[in-house]
Amino acid sequence: MSENFFLPRITDIVIRGLNFDLPFELAAARFSRQEGTVVLLSGSDLDCARYHILGADPWLTLKGTGETICLNVKDSAGCFVCHETDQDPFDLVDTLVKKLSFLDKAFKLPVTAGLFGYFAYDLKDRIENLPRTCVGNGLPDICLYAPSVVLIQDRKTCENWLCLPVFDRDKGQEDVLAREEYFLKRLEQSWHPGAFCADGTGFVSSFAKPEYLSAVSQIIAHLRQGDIYQANLSQRFETGFNGDAYALFLKLFEKNPAPFFAFIQAGDHQVVSTSPERFLKVEGSTVESRPIKGTISRGNTPEQDRENAGTLSRSTKDDAELTMIVDLMRNDLSRITEHDSVDVTAHKRLEPYDNVFHLVSVVRGRLKADVSCAGVVRAAFPGGSITGCPKIRAMEIIDALEPVKRHVYTGAIGYLSFHGTMDLSIAIRTAVVHDGRLFFSVGGGVVYDSDPEKEFEETLAKGKTLMDTLAQGAGQHIEKSIIAWVNGCFVPQDLARVPAGIPGFLYGAGLFETIRVDAGIPLRLPEHTRRLEQSWGAVFGQSLPDICWESVVEQLISQNGFEQKICAVKLVAAKDERPGRHVFVAAFIRTYMHRLELLGKKSLDLVVFPHARHSFLADHKSMNYLFYDLARAFALDHGADESLILNSDSTVSETNTCNIMALDGKNMVIPASSHVLDGITLGCVIQIMAKKGFTINRVALDVERFCTLPYVFVTNALMGMVPVRRIDNTMLNIDPLLCRQVNEILLSA
Repeated sequence: MSENFFLPRITDIVIRGLNFDLPFELAAARFSRQEGTVVLLSGSDLDCARYHILGADPWLTLKGTGETICLNVKDSAGCFVCHETDQDPFDLVDTLVKKLSFLDKAFKLPVTAGLFGYFAYDLKDRIENLPRTCVGNGLPDICLYAPSVVLIQDRKTCENWLCLPVFDRDKGQEDVLAREEYFLKRLEQSWHPGAFCADGTGFVSSFAKPEYLSAVSQIIAHLRQGDIYQANLSQRFETGFNGDAYALFLKLFEKNPAPFFAFIQAGDHQVVSTSPERFLKVEGSTVESRPIKGTISRGNTPEQDRENAGTLSRSTKDDAELTMIVDLMRNDLSRITEHDSVDVTAHKRLEPYDNVFHLVSVVRGRLKADVSCAGVVRAAFPGGSITGCPKIRAMEIIDALEPVKRHVYTGAIGYLSFHGTMDLSIAIRTAVVHDGRLFFSVGGGVVYDSDPEKEFEETLAKGKTLMDTLAQGAGQHIEKSIIAWVNGCFVPQDLARVPAGIPGFLYGAGLFETIRVDAGIPLRLPEHTRRLEQSWGAVFGQSLPDICWESVVEQLISQNGFEQKICAVKLVAAKDERPGRHVFVAAFIRTYMHRLELLGKKSLDLVVFPHARHSFLADHKSMNYLFYDLARAFALDHGADESLILNSDSTVSETNTCNIMALDGKNMVIPASSHVLDGITLGCVIQIMAKKGFTINRVALDVERFCTLPYVFVTNALMGMVPVRRIDNTMLNIDPLLCRQVNEILLSA
């Protein structure tokens, strides 16, 4: 962080007692929709579950992905100023905490000011040089907030404390009082829990079950070869999600109040964690970790419950697993603690939860004098209980086997205070809501004598509470997953799979057709399917399978309940060279809104794409579509709706999704191209205009000459005929009446 980047200094902390009648989690709900709100709830009666904590109204945010971190600090005018840095994230956190620390003050509370949020598991790549072969989703590797107000409830004494930092830039007590008044007003506002619901089609895993069993077997093979002693393998489940993530958080807390519940409102995503496991706690010179290893389901009866608890306590596998992780944790902590100070104060302690029992150990040590909280995190991150032993080799194997980045799962959630305290959980039993989807991962430690089937079942047991809660929400109204037709089967579109090794996927060796459907009637379907079959023969020298596309489309409309809607259907045929096959075929459907209606416009604007196109594939609707997609992006970047595509001789050809034509008096001018798609909608428009007395001319025209024609239109199967308002900076006439007349005929066909 550069020296000239301004950070206010905290000069004091105002702490006031506060009484309110609401349950703490409902008081915190008033802030749940504001970015930067972090809620840490302590459930159960365990000795690590004493405080409820709320951090709200951040004055500093820190988010980073890869090697870039964005630090936003609120200035005296209340605006955030951004500073980007490539500084190591742990060093940056350490620098911030030291610059903002006030270690000369003593507090009885666990935290009065600090950084709240999460460290994603993927920060491992900033500590160790590891293979990065998993796919991520673009969410931050680190997400921390410094709240301007912290509310704490001591569950033991039933006292509430409001903590307000005082900054050197504050105008005396009036700024602090203003922040307090703002908080109290928000606390008094009414709040009603929102609904939440999951996609009724269920959960999709990052592994098929056979794949997960195979991955466990591969880990066992590594164990037998002596590469590792243990590794933690996980699978991610994903489903559609609508509604209030905080309502889900409340429901989970009601069902299974574990010690380290956390909710993070991160703006474009929300984190809901129900973790039972402490990663690291620092208080004074003491550092503590509570690794968990060993899990078994709760019984359906008291007798079965006792039997399961006894089975777990006597399990030699789980004993060995926990002992290995405890030794790993002792080794990690020994690097930042005084010699011989690390001690296991409890081992194999049985802890009961809503749906499982866990075995827990407590490891404590005395920190060296020069070790900071950020230094403690770096030394132990990520936790050994969710990686394996030895840690680095285990992480390499995990990365090779798991297909997706873990993100916050098995990272850490909690706070680092500005006065020398820290409490972080291991982010297990943790869900992320992002972009209308919810995903969470569950895993387990694999050792030499692991049973792959039992390991798989253990992951389901660990995810049961979250799955059951989401399944209950699925009974509420939610838009069902769209059904697609893939290789002869009707399946939820989200579950449709394309073989990754076929030429259609690898090289875009395929063709498609797009058809408009009005109130259950596909327009010009025979013409589209005929063109698809002809193109397939011309490009690949083969025939398509004998498919009744009319029946496929009819059932697609019916199964999705789209009989009264305007839709777009896409038919796909892709090259498939697997034994016994030669083509992958599919049909997809979606509801459609006219482009002009979406844009709120009466015509389209075009911009000339600077890269000419000359390819015989332009004669067909090829899946090799990158050129046209780049043209689309170019148009949007230049304030237009479509790109005008030119031939290699700089004459006009088409746009990235449409055929193009012009009118000059009673002449209809169609640009001549050696290779261009023979548009079905354009063909219909030609017939309509001919009946209206227009002469049809195909002429090669450069952009300058084409722009001298007074009226320009584009056509495609979904939009029909649409006027063009301008090409680059040349303004054109528009004739909406003619378009309306033509489209009435097109849509009645």
